[in-house]
Order: sequence, then structure tokens, then C-alpha cells
Amino acid sequence: MRIGVDARLYGQAGVGRYIRNLLLNLQKIDTQNEYFVFLIKNDFDSLVLSPNFHKVLSDYKWYSYAEQLNLPFRISKFNLNLVHFPHFNVPILYRRKFVVTIHDLIHQHFSLQRATTHGRLSYFVKQIGYKKAITHAVKKSCKVITISHYVKKEIEKNWHLPGGKIVVTKEAVEGELIKIADTLTVQQIKAVRDKFKINSPYIYYVGNAHPHKNVEGLIKSYQKIKERIEGLQLVLSGYDHYFWRRIRNEYKDREIIYTGYVSDEEMVALYKGAKVYVASSFEEGFGIPILEAMAAGCPVVSSSGGSLPEIGGSACIYFNPHNLSDMVEKILSVLENNKLGEKLIRLGSSRYKEFSWEKMAKQTLEVYKQCA
Repeated sequence: MRIGVDARLYGQAGVGRYIRNLLLNLQKIDTQNEYFVFLIKNDFDSLVLSPNFHKVLSDYKWYSYAEQLNLPFRISKFNLNLVHFPHFNVPILYRRKFVVTIHDLIHQHFSLQRATTHGRLSYFVKQIGYKKAITHAVKKSCKVITISHYVKKEIEKNWHLPGGKIVVTKEAVEGELIKIADTLTVQQIKAVRDKFKINSPYIYYVGNAHPHKNVEGLIKSYQKIKERIEGLQLVLSGYDHYFWRRIRNEYKDREIIYTGYVSDEEMVALYKGAKVYVASSFEEGFGIPILEAMAAGCPVVSSSGGSLPEIGGSACIYFNPHNLSDMVEKILSVLENNKLGEKLIRLGSSRYKEFSWEKMAKQTLEVYKQCA
């Protein structure tokens, strides 16, 4: 087979991580088929691929006119049996066989203007474009790949697709993070704490601060909790963008530490040093941070929103993200009970191992075979 992979988001977070691990593991398991990997120039030179994987420069920005008008013709030159678009932005003009990965439907469920930096008119136009693009991708694809059974059910409900068209291939913790977690020393963890001026027990969160992440709910819960646990800190990590700046401006508390972007080593150290990791989202398509926290030996308290209970299983304590009192109670149950925390760490150390990027790649390859 001649298979195309749209990897233009390779260098990004989120979908980029999915693409990186898919390509890495496809190279491990498939030396027979020929792959054409479409990349923007920022990632083109640095990516080294196996002999049966070929890089194709396709410097078209996502969500652009060039993506819609030029990318289909670029792809068509290679006479491919199948193309995998790992995001919903499939060019409408592309008429050949493809599969698409839908990671979540958060845009559908949280279509609020406060969730964007665009003006009202621009946001309205963007929402129309999103709905048209995702509907085209879902309906015209040979198969829809998604990352949890929760999202699969949401897709079935929204577009009335037969269940057999949708395939679930779950994500996992990256191998490099597991290596870091296994080798990190007490001194290295202390150095990271010192860098960010963490001098007390703390709750940890890493991710973005978009409204569906419910970071404000986490902060309000923390403010209640610290009335009972003196000196407790809240450490928040994530790229410094508009939504984090808005949070920082509203919640100026000297015991809330905003680290900004952290390296993998720093992130693992912060997981390891935390009393508890809290996943506060109203909804998630998957929820990799809870598995990362488990791999680092940190107990997890999670929202019951979206796919999170499916991913965390019995290795988490869950709260209703719409109920502040429940959130406070469940976080306190771990902070004030060391035995419960130790139990969650033990359960988590087994739970994260149930997920594998190589398994995901094998399942994806099977989808390719079925479609091509």
C-alpha cells in the first residue's frame, strides 16, 4: 500500500503528540507498506524516517485557504491508496479515500465566545467552518478513528454513524516520560521545586486554560481547601497564552504558582513532588495527564467529565466538575489520608501500563488495511 499521513501538525502539542507517536510506532511495526509524510518546513529537516517512509514538503498552514485549495493537489500527485488525516481539517476538495482521527467534540459542546480570542463575527464564521469541516470529515471518510469510547458514542450520536465505521485506538504515556520518571533523583526534584519557589506541599495541574479545562473551578476549590490545610500551594503549568494570562490577572495569590511552559523533566519532577494531581476538566476526549501522573507515582483526583473515568478506571477518585463542594471534598480526601494516596499510587502504577502507543499503531495499521 501507498499511505499518506498528514503530519503538518507534527511539531505541535496535543494532535502533534499523537502524530509523533503514530509515526514512531508505525516505523517499528511496518516495513512493507510505503508511507508519504506531509510536513511543514519547520519540521521537515529534523525528522528522520525509515527507508519506507518518505517526507513530502507541504508548507500549508492548518485552517488556511492553502490547506483547502493546494493540499489536495499536492497529495494527489503521489497516487496514494489511502490518506490518514489525524485531525478534522480534511480538505473538502480531496475526493480520494481517507481515514480521519477525531480527538474530541469539545468545539461542539463548548462553543462559547469566551473560549476564543476572535471577535464576535470572526468567531461565528469560524464555528460555521468548523461544523462544515468536521461533518465532511466524518461522513466522507472510509473510517473514523477516535481515542476513547466516550468520543465514539458522541460521534455516533451527532452524525448517526454505524458503530462499525468508528474505531477506538487509545493513546498512552510517551516512553521518554516513563524513562525520566524511572531515573529522576530526589536532588533533581528538589532543584525543580527550588526553581519555581515551591516550599510547601502542593496540588498540581498541567495543561491549557481553555474554559472547558475548568481551571477556575480548581482555583476556587484550592481557595477553600487551604482554609483547612495551612501553607498548601497550587502549582499550575502550561504555555503562557491568552487564557493563562486571563487566569493570572484574576487570581493573584502568592501561594498559586504559575510556572508557564515546563520541560518534560520539569513536568515529571512536578508530578513526582505533588501531593495530588487534579484533572479538573468539564470534558476531555482522552486525558493523558492523568496517566502521566500515575506513571510518575502521583495520586490522581479527577473530574468525572467526558472520557476521564474511562481512562482513569479505578485508579482515581472522581468528582462532579459542576459541583465545587464535591471537588473540594474529593481532593481533601486524598490530601488528608495518606493511606488512600498510597493506594491510588499503587493502582495507578498498574493502570497506565494498560495503554500503549505501539498497540495504537497496530490498530491504526489494521484500519489502513481494511480501507485500502
